[in-house]
Amino acid sequence: MDALIYSVMSGAERTLRAEQVHANNLANSDTGGFQADLETATSQAVTKGYGYDARHMSRLVANAVDGRAGIAHETGRDLDASIAGSGYFAVQAKNGEAYTRAGNFTLDQDGTLTVGGRPVLGAGGPIVLPTYSSVQIDTDGTISIQAPGQSQMQPVDRLKLVKAPASAVVKDPSGLIVARSGQPLPVDDTVTVHGGHLEGSNVSAIDEMVSTMDLNRDFEIQMKLYTAADNMASEGNKLVGE
Repeated sequence: MDALIYSVMSGAERTLRAEQVHANNLANSDTGGFQADLETATSQAVTKGYGYDARHMSRLVANAVDGRAGIAHETGRDLDASIAGSGYFAVQAKNGEAYTRAGNFTLDQDGTLTVGGRPVLGAGGPIVLPTYSSVQIDTDGTISIQAPGQSQMQPVDRLKLVKAPASAVVKDPSGLIVARSGQPLPVDDTVTVHGGHLEGSNVSAIDEMVSTMDLNRDFEIQMKLYTAADNMASEGNKLVGE
């Protein structure tokens, strides 16, 4: 019964951690541009030590990112942008380049385009906008401004837009998306944006609640198995002692 107890407790730990992932998704169901986490785990045999060949444990692997797009809504704000389909905006993070689908851009006191307090990257690095009377973001990510006293829009930079399959990216501790390879993703000219729009979270509150309920049922079953295994082990010890 020791092997069963080992497997049950390992599975129960995975269930608790999976609930944490879904709870975090639910907490961010209203966070613009949030990409839901997908909790993943595999079964791993315990190979070290005599007599452990029948024991298995649940091995957590790096959480995957749900690459589905959230619902975009029109805001009419010139510095808002959403990505059509798959893709990411590039931002400058502490440890290098990172990515996000949040497009609620703002300007700091130096005119640097930022999102979440992080500089947004363009063709040559962080995007800095000069003084303007009007600004627009085109579908290819080009940012154009109308300078004071001028009548025409002039392009000043272009958003760095990248694309990668969900299996090639992961979230860092701050919640930003980074490449699993650790290398910056190349520019993808097929990514398009919608100016004046913002994308909502891609979290489905209903799906997350259903998953949480399923995990709760799994945990209850695991605890019943643990109790049954413990009782059987106790009865076996009594037989041995008689």
